[in-house]
Amino acid sequence: MGIEPFIYKANPGRVVFGAGTRRQLSSEVEALGLGRVVVLSTPDQAEQAWAVAESLGGLCAGTFHGAAMHTPVEVTNEALRHIEALAADGVVSIGGGSTIGLGKAVALRTDLPQIVLPTTYAGSEMTPILGETENARKVTKTDPRILPEVVVYDVELTLTLPAALSATSGINAMAHAVEALYARERNPVISLMAQEGIRAFAKALPIIVDDPANVEARSEALYGAWLCGTCLGAVGMALHHKLCHTLGGTFNLPHAETHAILLPHSVAYNAPATPYAMDAMRMALGQPDPVTALYELTRALKIPAGLRNLGMAHDGVALAAKLAVTNSYWNPRPLEENEIRATIERAWAGERPLAGV
Repeated sequence: MGIEPFIYKANPGRVVFGAGTRRQLSSEVEALGLGRVVVLSTPDQAEQAWAVAESLGGLCAGTFHGAAMHTPVEVTNEALRHIEALAADGVVSIGGGSTIGLGKAVALRTDLPQIVLPTTYAGSEMTPILGETENARKVTKTDPRILPEVVVYDVELTLTLPAALSATSGINAMAHAVEALYARERNPVISLMAQEGIRAFAKALPIIVDDPANVEARSEALYGAWLCGTCLGAVGMALHHKLCHTLGGTFNLPHAETHAILLPHSVAYNAPATPYAMDAMRMALGQPDPVTALYELTRALKIPAGLRNLGMAHDGVALAAKLAVTNSYWNPRPLEENEIRATIERAWAGERPLAGV
């Protein structure tokens, strides 16, 4: 039947990829015409932020180490006051999804330029999408101002990422590519990137868990993060991301672990409606049953088996299912509350997904 009609739009942005690329940061700051950037991080990565600030010298106006999971609005407001007091003209975010989210939230409100140095495989640095939490609800926003201007991928920054966090962060990013394969706006270019991103992570993550200092595997995973993040930034998402945002914002569950546990179950739910995506995943994973392959990959990576292992109470299952169908959004399979509840139930218990394909 040939190629189906499609629209492809590339997001703007500059990517610098390699080992030791953080040493090019000063020139990237200057290229944007900036001279008073603030370096953002979580409290745990304050030392890395200080090192970045020191490397920037007079180009850095100060640091802020309050980034938190799910980008709470109150933390963003605190950062904004700090940035305004320093008369900053840009932000540099070093870290994973929490810090990148804070940089995006600041940019949305101020339109200040952003440079990101990812230290995990979250992939959110490649998207104009922000998920922020207020009053125990996580809301997703999309705006061109949210997209970072420059992303500096330095493989050396990921070498100290613990094996467990590498695994969950990688599956989190892989989820972006999986949903891109059946997104409403999918197109041949993004589908190729998605398939390659899934392949890269499936190859790299088991090696990293066994040998965290393996530079080749780290490079492959960071390459996968770029591909999967680009997919997330280019097309819409569906049930999986809705469930993860609902669970994370409502029950304060850790973002990457929630993605990793839910992914095989989300794919199982949508598998009957997405044969083309299943074919692409078979090729990427080298397995006949993508649902089982994803589940067994999470087991091999020693990721927690169920949402209950993250501290979610069982009575949250019904609430999560109800919230998941509250607002209308696109999904390749119709949203059925009872079926979604059963899917979340299995993910909560850590059971195998119901259906292979």
